Amino acid sequence: MGRAGKPTWIARLRRRLLKLLLQAILIVLAMTMLEVLLIRFVNPPLTTHMAWRRAKSLVSSKPPGRMRQEWRKLEAISPYLRQAVMAAEDQRFLSHGGFDFVELEDAVKDALQDGRVRGASTITMQAARTVFLWPDRTWLRKALEAYYTLLMELFWDKRRILEVYLNTVDWGPGLMGAEAACRAYFGIGADKVTRSQAALLAAILPNPHRWSPVNPGPRVRIRQGRILRDMPKMPEV
Repeated sequence: MGRAGKPTWIARLRRRLLKLLLQAILIVLAMTMLEVLLIRFVNPPLTTHMAWRRAKSLVSSKPPGRMRQEWRKLEAISPYLRQAVMAAEDQRFLSHGGFDFVELEDAVKDALQDGRVRGASTITMQAARTVFLWPDRTWLRKALEAYYTLLMELFWDKRRILEVYLNTVDWGPGLMGAEAACRAYFGIGADKVTRSQAALLAAILPNPHRWSPVNPGPRVRIRQGRILRDMPKMPEV
């Protein structure tokens, strides 16, 4: 034990570790803010989601499937597709700050009343986990998703968020983004899709590896009809 009024070596070590921890936290905060700010102006050549899938294929010794992605500016993506995605995934996209608490409350009520569990992720949240995070369902990933969502809403405008989402969302096996999906499914660019095609593309987003816009089943057709009805309510972005 040290003399009275003088810190012991344990106290000094504790203060030193605390200082190092705070410095590490500040460095991480600065780096992640810089990362998000950079992607406001620069299109990411590779998302964390894509890198994770490639790394997973290497670990499992399976050849990585071909990933198709062709970046398109928001103006080069059909207004029908923009409206369809908002109608299907996030109807209050333009009015919330990254989190749709109305949708979250409805999802909780559904889970409590009939046990039906459904997601309440916004377009910003989905873009955050695709671009910056790994595909997992841990509490750490969810916390980081919320953090990146706040940063994106702080540093980006809604047009940039929607552009990044439409260019990085998983639209089926090996298909990343609207341009790749439109060419693979319909043989046309993302600027040429019709209202009906746009609604079909948006309808499969919850399960793009099992549902198809080319051979839609009854569930996809029901979703397509609902999306077509809601599309006129969506403002242009």
